[in-house]
Amino acid sequence: MTAQLGKTETPSGPLPAKKSNGKPGRPKSKYNRREALAGYLFISPWIIGFLVFTAGAMIYSLVISFSRYNLATNVATPIGFANYESLFTDPRIGVSLGNTLFYATLAVPLEIAFALVLALLLNKVGTGAGIFRTVFYLPKMTPTVATAAVFFLLLNGNTGAINQGLRFFGIEGPQWLVDPDWVKPSIVIMTLWTVSGTMVIFLAALKNVPRDLYEVASIDGAGPVRQFFSITLPMISSSMFFNVLVLSIAAFQVFDQAYLLFWRDQSNASPEASLFYAVYLFQQAFRQFNFGFAAAMAWLLFVIIMVITLIQARFGNRFVYYEGDR
Repeated sequence: MTAQLGKTETPSGPLPAKKSNGKPGRPKSKYNRREALAGYLFISPWIIGFLVFTAGAMIYSLVISFSRYNLATNVATPIGFANYESLFTDPRIGVSLGNTLFYATLAVPLEIAFALVLALLLNKVGTGAGIFRTVFYLPKMTPTVATAAVFFLLLNGNTGAINQGLRFFGIEGPQWLVDPDWVKPSIVIMTLWTVSGTMVIFLAALKNVPRDLYEVASIDGAGPVRQFFSITLPMISSSMFFNVLVLSIAAFQVFDQAYLLFWRDQSNASPEASLFYAVYLFQQAFRQFNFGFAAAMAWLLFVIIMVITLIQARFGNRFVYYEGDR
């Protein structure tokens, strides 16, 4: 049998290829190891930060949740499951969890709907689209303290701009920051001001919907409403699923809005309807200095969020369309 030109064979098979300098090629596994090592070195700052400030802090909080921790002396006295037992006897735990759940149930659907409407409007803009996107995204860049100060004036029941506008139409507005029935809706209104982050995700998803699908639907006689429910929603369902998960997690950790509107000034009595779980956790940790109990509260919140996320992932993923599905 005639060997091909340029190749050398032995009874056991062809010889390994040589580089131009006559030395054998470097083993691929060694190259992969060096490449992986370089990658780990590049991400090492993030790894160190995660291990020290996230994983380490979580482990430490789990340890002190089984103790009575004194910040002044930095001494933790083991008390077993006493902190976790107190979670079921403290009435304010139930109140704060109920307020947080009510807020999440109200805020997440409204944020999704509002962000989707804004994204649909921006998706239709042709000339000057960049200017409109920038204007719509600016509220997201506003500091939370400044936003709370503005809404504290807007939501004033007597002189606020919102109630003044309602009076123009003959509607007597509520006492947003005093009436317990309107406290949580007022925080939701403030939350909707910073919904542009969710809007950007929806806008990116809408840009990826194939235009020919709408053209075919129009030829078949489908109107805008039918196209929205039959084409737009299925094609952006993955972004919808992601936003629901992220907003749900954020809703159960709501703190800034409630604290700045109601709990910043300790001299005034704040309505109990504004007592969210994260606010009560903050009070226990940094006002009562009950760090052991606050750590137990944090782990209870972690478990609640994990369970809700798993339920959403288990059932919500059924309604998500991926391009690889056929």
